[in-house]
Amino acid sequence: MKKSIDLTKEGRAELEKELKERIAEREVIKEKIATARAFGDLSENEDYSAARSEQKLNESRISEIEEILKSAKIIANRGHDKVVMGAKVTVKVGGKEYTYSIVGPVEANPLEGKISNESPIGKAMFGKKAGEEYTLPNGNTGKILKVE
Repeated sequence: MKKSIDLTKEGRAELEKELKERIAEREVIKEKIATARAFGDLSENEDYSAARSEQKLNESRISEIEEILKSAKIIANRGHDKVVMGAKVTVKVGGKEYTYSIVGPVEANPLEGKISNESPIGKAMFGKKAGEEYTLPNGNTGKILKVE
């Protein structure tokens, strides 16, 4: 039985966009391989090796995205009064405010403010309402200011 992968609508759109870009990239890589092949001896041809490596990575990512999209379950991301998948959360930690979106592990990107529900901070906040505090495994605490 396949495990479903939780994605926001935005996350699905981003993956679909990346998939289209990577499929379009196939032709560019194909041209690189053809050009490098024209140089002759493939055993010592760095351009050919690099292009084949790029092709392998691209095809691997295409397969990965296709599998994610096949297994994707879109999560709603509005109307929450507690921290759940798809919620946007504003917290106060150490006197500073931060805003995070709670997403599945596939979409997680802390640099973009996308926190996985399976991460320590995601687990600590999950199910909490505005005004409640949470404690991280390292002992640091924070307060939920707003949940959208």
